[in-house]
Amino acid sequence: MKVSVTRRAHFNAAHRLHNPKWSDEKNKAVFGLCNNPNYHGHNYEMEVRVTGEIDPETGMVVDLGWLAQVIKHEIEARFDHKNLNVDTEEFRELIPSAENICLVIWRILREHLPETYDLHVRLYETPRNFVEIGN
Repeated sequence: MKVSVTRRAHFNAAHRLHNPKWSDEKNKAVFGLCNNPNYHGHNYEMEVRVTGEIDPETGMVVDLGWLAQVIKHEIEARFDHKNLNVDTEEFRELIPSAENICLVIWRILREHLPETYDLHVRLYETPRNFVEIGN
């Protein structure tokens, strides 16, 4: 039987939704206030869910302390208090929408988990808006 464990995390980051292939007018029409040339920020809340079999030797699916450290070093250290458009390699060419941020986080974390685990990431951009990816 598979069991899921979840770890919550938090980071603050600024971003601008802007497609450089479009005119300023089209960017403003599509992205509205999120296209502010001076950027804007969010207090992102994240839930990382790992699903797998319980290890009979440890009684755990995955060590939550280890997962907390991976999130801290790979996600929080990389994105917390950063301007995603300017300060991160991941979003130099990729629009940092909530959808893309969630996808990037999923891909980073996926590299650290054995394939036997399912990974699901939920990213809250605001208390009312969130994105999910994974199985």
